[in-house]
Amino acid sequence: MDAEKEKHDSFSSLKIRNYRLYWSGQAISVSGTFLQALAQDWLVLSLTNSGTMLGLVLMVQFLPMLLLTFYGGVIVDRFSKLKILYTTQTISMFLALGLGTLVITGNVKLWMVFVFALCLGLVNSLDDPTRKAFVFEMVGKDNVKNAISLWTILVSFTRIIGPAVAGILIATVGIGQCFIINAATYIPVLVALSMIDKEKLHTSLPIAKSRGQVREGLRYVWKNPILFNSLIMMAIVGTLTYEWSASLPLYAKFVLNGGAGTYALITVCMSAGMLLGGFMNARTKNASERRAIYSALLLGLGGIIAAVATNIIVIIFSFVLMGIFLLSFANLTQSILQINTAPEYRGRVVSMWSVGFQGSTAVGGPLIGWIGEQFGARWALGVGGIAAIIAGLVGFMLEKRALRIAEKKK
Repeated sequence: MDAEKEKHDSFSSLKIRNYRLYWSGQAISVSGTFLQALAQDWLVLSLTNSGTMLGLVLMVQFLPMLLLTFYGGVIVDRFSKLKILYTTQTISMFLALGLGTLVITGNVKLWMVFVFALCLGLVNSLDDPTRKAFVFEMVGKDNVKNAISLWTILVSFTRIIGPAVAGILIATVGIGQCFIINAATYIPVLVALSMIDKEKLHTSLPIAKSRGQVREGLRYVWKNPILFNSLIMMAIVGTLTYEWSASLPLYAKFVLNGGAGTYALITVCMSAGMLLGGFMNARTKNASERRAIYSALLLGLGGIIAAVATNIIVIIFSFVLMGIFLLSFANLTQSILQINTAPEYRGRVVSMWSVGFQGSTAVGGPLIGWIGEQFGARWALGVGGIAAIIAGLVGFMLEKRALRIAEKKK
């Protein structure tokens, strides 16, 4: 009976109409996002053949998330998340359409890719924390862990579909069509947003504008050890481990001696692991710090195996392993933040997670790209694996410190 209930609970959030609409629209759109991400990586590599330049494009794209997402979180706490999403998704659609047109007409230059990446990063510095906070509004506290798990299942599945389609398109019709198709995938999202029932959203009163709201959010996290610990671990993993856009194209080209199809293949292997990890996480309601720590350690182990492996079966296994525990780590840390954060701080706290997970690529992307170019693609993956293990060890130390402080207060 309990097992049946657990299966039933695995998809409980999809019974909520607003979340079901949003999830369905994003299933199409996020596939396009990953399709475009692979196309952009391969476009840069085709234009430059440089891991360092690939890393610099990533830096430009994610620098706005590093510098501005904190302020984006304040905006999320002040205004309607639904209206913000209308705006950011529409702008992203036109950006993809513009770059795709330049590539197809043969007019694209490297500096144009940099401009596109910068504009997309500016949009994402507001879009990313809005989407994360909006999940809570759609499902409420009781279903937020399940909703995040189902969202990560969606992301994992689209990571398989998007890169696989991109590999086929690049090999047959060219890179530019990937951007055009991605632009079209935003239409279902905009339709889904228009159908959201605002009366059934779990909205909180917007905070009033005042000075020092970013500092206020930082102080709030500092005073809550479980939030602080999760964000520190995410910052380490996000900066050095989660740099697949810099390390995987180099690994595919210079270790496996392949092309865009090979890059797509190893991305699909990792995504398959993420999909498996997503289903595993959707079946549990527990979001503990200790599970997040173990996930970081096992993620690091997978990265190190991939860095040293020469057998293709072992390489595939290692990428699947990384996918499982990257998903688990990301899901658990985000769930911990959502569950343990007061509503008036949620936008700012999830924006810090976004900075750690994606904004840190502005620093880590160029560094990992440079390491891959100077010392080899295996080192790029190996450094990421070591960083994840360090993150897990840091998590253990911070957890023990928090327990000691709690004991002293008693």
